[in-house]
Amino acid sequence: MNVTHIMHLEFRHLRTIKAIHEAGGLAKAADVMNITQSALSHQIKGLEDQAGVELFVRRSKPLRLSAAGMRLLRLAEQVLPQVESMLAEFSGLRDGRAGRMHIAIECHACFEWLFPVLELFRKNWPEVDVDIRPGLAFDALPALLKEDVDLVVSSDPEDMPGVTFVELFDYAPVFVAASTHPLAQKAYIDAQDFRNETLITYPVERQRLDVFSQLLIPAKVEPASIRQVELTAVILLLVASARGVSVLPDWVVREVKYSSDYVTRPLTKDGLTRRLYAAVRDQDLEQPYMQELIQFARQEARKLQNA
Repeated sequence: MNVTHIMHLEFRHLRTIKAIHEAGGLAKAADVMNITQSALSHQIKGLEDQAGVELFVRRSKPLRLSAAGMRLLRLAEQVLPQVESMLAEFSGLRDGRAGRMHIAIECHACFEWLFPVLELFRKNWPEVDVDIRPGLAFDALPALLKEDVDLVVSSDPEDMPGVTFVELFDYAPVFVAASTHPLAQKAYIDAQDFRNETLITYPVERQRLDVFSQLLIPAKVEPASIRQVELTAVILLLVASARGVSVLPDWVVREVKYSSDYVTRPLTKDGLTRRLYAAVRDQDLEQPYMQELIQFARQEARKLQNA
């Protein structure tokens, strides 16, 4: 007759096997585990009865694991560190030290502002998993609701149940051109001024670009051509070479103010002002690390604007 042994293996059993192996005997292992030797012997006997095999070579000094016991030890060495790591993570989550901060950015230029923020944040919150998810930018807010990301940087607040849009800072989109460009003579730039220009932009949808959403689309103006460029530094290089004009946040072009190669001009007579927000799920808003990230973001923005 075949007898099937059903083994109810618990984490304490794995810890026991590991402790006895490392201590080299029941008495020392019982001391380490802070239990009596008889209680430890009883636990081992119960485990061997369940397994249907001996886990230790009896009458050996120091006490040695059998082949079956060694199999269990290997399992303990593999599983226990993962369990300890998980328990430490849960402990961190309970007291607000650990968590996840996956960020989606709807503002392409924001990478350059956000990196110093995240570097400071990483040092203060080493147990928080930080990541930037640019691939989700076009569906960032639905991703926030689905908990695929934890914060969305956006300039377009929406009325969304369960989501709060926290104000970060205001900025002005400004026109940038080579100092030799004919439009450099103007005090401010209107939508009509773009009709004969090559507009250099980031490679994102028009609705996500201030120059289109705030100026060109409402005025029904189309530039002569559009050139898409990934990096701000390359946009400025092309502008300085008179290959086109651009519109960038004022804090991005702070160094341009002191360069003879470029000029910056306001858009429209009164200038345009935009506001950046951090969209956060309501239940995450009071997390200490979320509060501090928002604080760092505002501080870094002030530094950029005052540079």
